[in-house]
Amino acid sequence: MMLKIKRVPTVVSNYQKDEAAEPARPVGGCGRKCLKACCIPDAKLPLYAFKKVNGKDLAVNECGEPPLAFLDSLILGEWEDRMQRGLFRYDVTACETKVIPGEYGFVAQLNEGRHLKKRPTEFRVDKVLQPFDENKFNFTKVGQEEVIFQFEASDDGQVQFFPNAPVDVDNSPSFVAINVSPIEYGHVLLIPHIFERLPQRIDRESFLLALHMAVEANNPYFRLGYNSLGAFATINHLHFQAYYLALPFPIEKAPTKKIANLNGGVKISELLKYPVRGLVFEGGDTLEDLSNVVSDACICLQNNNIPFNVLISDCGKQVFLLPQCYAEKQALGEVDPELLDTQVNPAVWEISGHMVLKRKKDYDEASEGNAWRLLAEVSLSEERFQEVNELVFEAIGCAELDDVNVERVKEVDEVNSSAQPSTVVVAGSQECVVLQ
Repeated sequence: MMLKIKRVPTVVSNYQKDEAAEPARPVGGCGRKCLKACCIPDAKLPLYAFKKVNGKDLAVNECGEPPLAFLDSLILGEWEDRMQRGLFRYDVTACETKVIPGEYGFVAQLNEGRHLKKRPTEFRVDKVLQPFDENKFNFTKVGQEEVIFQFEASDDGQVQFFPNAPVDVDNSPSFVAINVSPIEYGHVLLIPHIFERLPQRIDRESFLLALHMAVEANNPYFRLGYNSLGAFATINHLHFQAYYLALPFPIEKAPTKKIANLNGGVKISELLKYPVRGLVFEGGDTLEDLSNVVSDACICLQNNNIPFNVLISDCGKQVFLLPQCYAEKQALGEVDPELLDTQVNPAVWEISGHMVLKRKKDYDEASEGNAWRLLAEVSLSEERFQEVNELVFEAIGCAELDDVNVERVKEVDEVNSSAQPSTVVVAGSQECVVLQ
C-alpha cells in the first residue's frame, strides 16, 4: 500500500526570530519580481539558517520517522501554498502512481504533463562540463514567488528562521525553490550560490550544502538527487533536486559489497544485483569527510567527461554515485527503438527505481522486467566500470581496493546476471554493454 506524505499548512515556528517592523519598500526593477539585478536589491525572502553538524552528531542522529520537523513543514507548507497559487505547470498530485510487483518494488508514475510542459534541454549532451550561458534559461530568471527560502548555515550554531530577510547578493546566498515541473509532492530545487551563476558542476562546498539539507530534513522519505550534463540534467545552472516519496527506492534495497575503507571513516561499496552499476559511499568521521570523498569522485568524473547521477539518501548518511552512458548510446543509435519510443530519459530518479513514464501504454504495461530492461541500457559494462573506478580511486587517494581481482569481477558479473529478470534480453555495445 502506498504511504502518503502528510500535507501541512504553511507554518510559523518557535525557531522564528523576532524582527523589527519595517515600512514596506517600493517595488522597483522590471516589475516582474525576478531574481536578476533589476529586482533583487529590494527583495526580502524567508531565510532558514541550519545548524552545522559534526560526526558525533550524525552518529547518534538515526534516520527514523520523527515527528514532523520544522524544515519538513516549511517545505511542504510553502510548496502547497505555491500549488494553490497555480505556479506549477501541472498538478502532480493527480498523476497515477503504483508499485510494480516484484522483488525490487519499482515505482511507476504516469506523468504526461512533465513530458509536454517541461523546459527543453538547451545544450550539448556530449560534454559534462560546459560554461554557463546567461542567454539560456537559468534560475536567476525565475520569479521570486517560486523561491521558498534562502538556505544558509547559522552564525550561532542554532536553527533559525527569518520570514522576511534581505537578500545579501554580495555573498551569493543559496536558494530552495519549487520545481515547476514536479515529479512528486514537495519537489524542490536546491540552488547553491545562485548569483555566482555556476554551471551544472559539482564542487566540494556545494555538495556539502546538499548533504546538510538531507541531514537537516532528517526524514528517510526525503532524498536529494543530482544529474550531470550528459546524464539528463536539463538546465546548465548548478542545482540539486529533492522530493518526498514514502517508499524505499529499489536502489536502496540492493545488496552491496564493500571494496574500500578510507582514512576519515568513509566506506565505499559496489552495488550488486542491480541493473545499473554504481558505487555507494557511507560513514565518515565528519560530514565533511563523506562530502569531500564523494565530491572529489564527482569532480574526477566531470574532468574525464563521464556523465553521472548522484542520489543522497538515509538523511545524508548514504550516497550513490552512478556513472552512465544512455545519452551516448542514444547518439550512436545503439538503444532499442522500443525503449526510445517510451521517451523516458533515465536520470537519477529513474535509475533509483522511481520510473516516471510519459505514455499510458507504458504505465499500464509496467513490470519489473521492463524497468530492468530500460535501466540496463544505462549501465556501463563491467570492464568500463572498473576503468572508471580506477580513475575515481586514484582521484580520492585510495590506491588499493579490498578484494579487487579477476575472481571478484567474475563473481559480481555472475551475481548481477542471476538477479536479472529472465524476461529481459537487451543488446549493447562493447563500451556500454548491458548486463546479460
